[in-house]
Amino acid sequence: MSNTTLTISSKNYSSWSLRGWLLTKFSGLPFEEIVMGVDDPGARAELLLLSPSILVPCLYDDGIKIWDTLAIAEYLNEIRPEAGLLPSERKARAHCRSICGEMHSGFGSLRSALPMNLKAHFPGFKVWARAQSDIDRIVTIWRDCLGQYGGPFLFGEQRCAADAMYAPVVTRFATYDVKLDPEIVDYGQRVFALPEMQQWMADAQQEVEEIDELDVEF
Repeated sequence: MSNTTLTISSKNYSSWSLRGWLLTKFSGLPFEEIVMGVDDPGARAELLLLSPSILVPCLYDDGIKIWDTLAIAEYLNEIRPEAGLLPSERKARAHCRSICGEMHSGFGSLRSALPMNLKAHFPGFKVWARAQSDIDRIVTIWRDCLGQYGGPFLFGEQRCAADAMYAPVVTRFATYDVKLDPEIVDYGQRVFALPEMQQWMADAQQEVEEIDELDVEF
């Protein structure tokens, strides 16, 4: 067994697991996955937004346990600075930390109204006003970053922590048929095309476990 492990839950449903997994993949740190089933009470509570979870994602490396997604990003940036999880320039790095923090702590209406579900598709899904406000704010963040740093990713040519943090939102926009302008659609397609995302989505399609509450259009 590897000395480095990352504990995650469902690849179909768990947005926080996807963030932690992408961060670790982007860093280049070799690790072994430990997958918790959706029947685990702690994992299920996290997936249904009933409680915060310190169970997933959880990185264990060199005898150190790191379970908060932002803490995982900062730790990986410390031990693998060459991976570019955070921009090299101080101003851009502060900007990246700010939008990652906004994703980490905000957008509750989007999370509850449009839960991550990679195997589902709801054409013409009705987005309510509070969730739409979150969508509008996220689109503004993406547009500003793409304009300021020139793309193709949020902070320039290399994907970074910000792209990992917002990747689950890219999947939500696709699942719930959110109408977006071409620049934002193109950014989402670039995220989907990342080999790490392709691997995650392929694995999600193979999952047999389901959560009925997250498979019903509401």
